Amino acid sequence: MSSSYSLYYWPTLPGRGEFVRLILEDVGAPYVDVARQPEGGVQAVLPFLQGRGPGHPAYAPPILRWDEHSLAQTPAICSYLAERHGLAPADPVARAQALQLMLTVMDVVNEAHDTHHPLGKNLYYEDQWEAAKENARNFVQDRLPKLMGYFERVIDRSGGPYLMGPEVTYPDLALFQLDAGLAYAFPRGYARATAATPKVRALAEQVAARPRIAAYLASPRRMAFNEDGIFRRYPELDPA
Repeated sequence: MSSSYSLYYWPTLPGRGEFVRLILEDVGAPYVDVARQPEGGVQAVLPFLQGRGPGHPAYAPPILRWDEHSLAQTPAICSYLAERHGLAPADPVARAQALQLMLTVMDVVNEAHDTHHPLGKNLYYEDQWEAAKENARNFVQDRLPKLMGYFERVIDRSGGPYLMGPEVTYPDLALFQLDAGLAYAFPRGYARATAATPKVRALAEQVAARPRIAAYLASPRRMAFNEDGIFRRYPELDPA
């Protein structure tokens, strides 16, 4: 087993890299957040995007490297780490169901991002804020209750307190991060949406209380959300 992992992600954004960090932190695996090192920065990530990175070609970060291997795409990285470090079910069908849940979390992450960039990722927010207001209104009023309601039903069906039952698995860590991001970006709308999903909120609180996660959240390694990342707090997108 590798003695250490190298994570490549943008140095000032929690973003999709945070889903990987949470697993590494929870299992106590040593890792280096390469771009956040003094000698790292964006320049550490660029070779992968330019086709010059070592290992298997990657389209976009996050990218995880260990030994002679590399892997990209958030769900693929999280699934691999979870299976290697005991955060995935042993049964093959249950493993596939855990991946299904992870992919669903990432679908919601993409929807949340598109609230502030509905017309194009290459445009500034200021170039599309009118469309963003309409998109965010639909997301907060219609989509969030349905999406969080889905995760509530999953917990109900599993018997809880986690998505797959009594034991924590990696999609629970992902749902915690989604919960934190949505609460940051849409404090009013998300509070309304989760008033009917107490099990989702309880799950997030239980994940936050896990000893290694709690230590990580209290450390400088945990980056704050900001208005350059996936989850952005624009008051005009979170109607009262």
